[in-house]
Amino acid sequence: MDTPRQSTPPEPFDPSVLRVAGDLRLRGIEPTRTTHVAVRHGVWIEAADWQRLSIDQRYAAFVHATVLRCDPEKPPLLSHESAAVLWGLPRIGAWPRRCHVTKVDGVARSTGLIVRHSTPPVAEAQHQGLRLTSVADTVVALAKTGDLGAGLAAADHALRHDMCTREDLANALAALAPGVTGSVQARLVGELADPGSMSAGESLSRAQMFLANLPKPELQVAHEDSAGLIGYVDFDWGGVVGEFDGKLKYKVPEGATPEEAAEILWQEKQREDRLRRRDNRVARWVWADAMRPKSMLTILGEQGIRPRPRSVWFMAS
Repeated sequence: MDTPRQSTPPEPFDPSVLRVAGDLRLRGIEPTRTTHVAVRHGVWIEAADWQRLSIDQRYAAFVHATVLRCDPEKPPLLSHESAAVLWGLPRIGAWPRRCHVTKVDGVARSTGLIVRHSTPPVAEAQHQGLRLTSVADTVVALAKTGDLGAGLAAADHALRHDMCTREDLANALAALAPGVTGSVQARLVGELADPGSMSAGESLSRAQMFLANLPKPELQVAHEDSAGLIGYVDFDWGGVVGEFDGKLKYKVPEGATPEEAAEILWQEKQREDRLRRRDNRVARWVWADAMRPKSMLTILGEQGIRPRPRSVWFMAS
């Protein structure tokens, strides 16, 4: 690759396709489960539109639908996963089944469809006509309440796409009350966050490497030979390179024709051969390996990258 591979932000959900049941009936339309899908009670979407939505977009539709059912004079402050999906932050694992909102300096009572969090003042922003916690505060909330991989994926993505700065993250972390649950992990996410991580899978892989006390890799390192640039590798340990390949080996995308897949395989094989001729060992893994770290550790261990007795990731800082 001539440039580092990176993911593209997902397409945002268009809330204009949502319809309140009362509005449909005013037009003489009685929504049914054959023509429409109930996004939540009282809010519908045409079945054809629903079928075209991604998993991320479906959760975003639920969040928008939940706001539609709230008092318009008191719009909720969306936070955590509900703010994350609207900002376009990546998710590792399934989206929740409830909408997350934050109540500043007050008593927070949750319901069957809404989780209310109580928090000191946080930065907020307007996005798609809704109130959201800022990107930095959303990342910190995810880092506090999720696992390390999920928090790191959100933080890396936000920095990579200039959605917030390191200073923004530092300020959001500094605002955490001492001893608040999850604050240690949130600060760790802030330390580990790196815009050089080009996908959620790479972020998850790096979190697993940290937790396993593997040597710290360099990210997106350029390799060259006499013919010029070979490409940028996802992880580099000086003589060993690691490549996260997403769902399939050699990054063959879903929907590729046999001819396109063959061309991608040939190009990647040529790239890997050139790397090996430069005395590099190459380790490749996919989502299933990153989700089950023992598998990824075995793959890396076969190339000489093994856990150490203690972490050295921050020794130089």
